[in-house]
Amino acid sequence: MAGSRKASSRRSGGGRTSESGRRPRGRRKTKAALAVTVSLLVLLTAGAGWIYIQLDGNIETFAADGVSDDRPPASANGSNVLVIGTDARTDGNSDLGGGDKNDIGRSDTAFLLHVYADQKHAVAVSIPRDTLVDIPACKLPDGTWTKPQTDTMFNAAYSVGQTAKGNPACTQNTVEKLTGLRVDHTVVVDFKGFAKMTEAVGGVQVCLPQDVYQKDLNPNRSTRGTQIFAKGPQTVSGQKALDYVRIRHGIGDGSDIGRIKRQQAFVASLMKKVKSDGMSPTSLLPLADAATQSLTVDPGLGSADKLISFALSMKNIDLHNTKFVTLPWRYQGARVAIVHPDAEALWAALKADRTLDGQNAGSPQRERAGSSAPSPGAAEPVSGKGVSVAVYNGTTITGLAARAAEALKQHGFTVTGTGTALVRTQTRTVIEYGPGEKDQAEKAAQVLTDAEATAAAAPGIKVILGTSYADPVAPKTVTRSAVPSDIAGGARSADDDPCSNLSYG
Repeated sequence: MAGSRKASSRRSGGGRTSESGRRPRGRRKTKAALAVTVSLLVLLTAGAGWIYIQLDGNIETFAADGVSDDRPPASANGSNVLVIGTDARTDGNSDLGGGDKNDIGRSDTAFLLHVYADQKHAVAVSIPRDTLVDIPACKLPDGTWTKPQTDTMFNAAYSVGQTAKGNPACTQNTVEKLTGLRVDHTVVVDFKGFAKMTEAVGGVQVCLPQDVYQKDLNPNRSTRGTQIFAKGPQTVSGQKALDYVRIRHGIGDGSDIGRIKRQQAFVASLMKKVKSDGMSPTSLLPLADAATQSLTVDPGLGSADKLISFALSMKNIDLHNTKFVTLPWRYQGARVAIVHPDAEALWAALKADRTLDGQNAGSPQRERAGSSAPSPGAAEPVSGKGVSVAVYNGTTITGLAARAAEALKQHGFTVTGTGTALVRTQTRTVIEYGPGEKDQAEKAAQVLTDAEATAAAAPGIKVILGTSYADPVAPKTVTRSAVPSDIAGGARSADDDPCSNLSYG
């Protein structure tokens, strides 16, 4: 796990086996994935005072003095919980496979769970581990702070400091910078308790689109090996459940993105199982006990009564209104890049407390006050106030720079000049930005069709227009609270068929 026992925290801020018998390091990558959201969402049903004494002794907290002072403001529009899956080798986790007990802690899965103000809806947004992000300054074990990093893999944030238990505060800082949303609570989950949770409920129904063999789990094998899963629906628990959630090479395109979809389906299936079993002490106590043994939380959730109070606040969220999506992405070589402005539209919708279908989930306080909130169709326009850009035509199409400059001015940007680029064969519009100017460049990318922001060494924001910008008759109008249809349409509900939408590719 990623922290010390709660008494020491003070401030806020199934193993893959090769033919040689050795467990390769790749095992670590996804066994924590389902434990992440599972542990948190299971607590939605565990709101009974009778479990307080037993659960209180299980809970660990991490010292959160590494949380940045430069944070988004608190919001009354729901709450945001960051759930991190860690592959820490401590506390017996190495027995389930993976690296050396003295290896550093890593995180390969993270979800940002937004619980709406009406406490009837929730959205879990998966952030792929290889996503290129900016990691802000983070605190090291010796008390010093790192320098910010740009275009770095998201999962690197958890490893800052190279400690066995990881750096959840650094991941929290990174998510707040990425999303512009304040993280109200952070929960870290190791995979040791994951097997226990699946066993506690008597197994979870999953679905396989094809037969799966040992080589699909361990591509280093020279032979296919024996069959470990048959095609179709089946119930798994313990080590078998761990094997299911880490499958990558044997299904779909073999990507981590496809694996995320199957992990989301697993979490949904577990939630259905918990609800179908009822909420009696007999069924819930073993599950809650297993879940809390795998949790490390921020001090704000560092006792059973706090966790139970938090869980009770979400008990009315039903399966259909619990959605799972993945951060809008595209491949950039071997890494994953964020798709703009789709990602900004998603974060803006959550910030405005709008559901994925564009409706206003609504705050009970606002409704009692006479519904002064904006209508479901209202949107916040992109504002370029205070942002200066230079615009260059990277094509042979006459007048393109002037058109883009006018579109930017309409959104409040200051255009310092227009001209012709040295290279005039640009297809896609590129917005180059200097150190510390990424946020401003991404605002401009929301205004211009098919634009991509990219880092450059020189200061200043420079727009190089491509032919794709010439296609529209009028400048693109972008709003920050409309979730693109492919995000909303691709969302999984917790009550979906476990055999549906299992893989990208």
